[in-house]
Amino acid sequence: MRFMMMVKSAENAGPPPKALMEAMAKLAEENAKAGVMIEMGGLLPSAAGARVRLAGGQLAVTDGPFLETREVVGGYAVFEVRSKHEAIEQTVCFMQLHKDHWPGWEGETEIRQIFESPDSGSTRK
Repeated sequence: MRFMMMVKSAENAGPPPKALMEAMAKLAEENAKAGVMIEMGGLLPSAAGARVRLAGGQLAVTDGPFLETREVVGGYAVFEVRSKHEAIEQTVCFMQLHKDHWPGWEGETEIRQIFESPDSGSTRK
């Protein structure tokens, strides 16, 4: 089962502390060696992005920053694990790093299972 974890926080939280980045790199290396982490990454601020919206039959493109947004997705990870419970355990461990290395930071990680068709070839059950 594949899950995407999306880290959300206030966009003006600033760059993560070096100690957090080092701890996340270590955790990522361990998870990659264990074969459960497929991909991870941080995202640039919304000022570097754009939105494409379809509403009322019309497409509209809006360049960032997105001022009406209170929280933005600042990073993501894709895991291949055996269950939703295992995905939650991985996410709790990741969020604990934030608690330990970035005092005062507030945010959340949303966990969503990735849709897989029966012939997708997923290797872990």
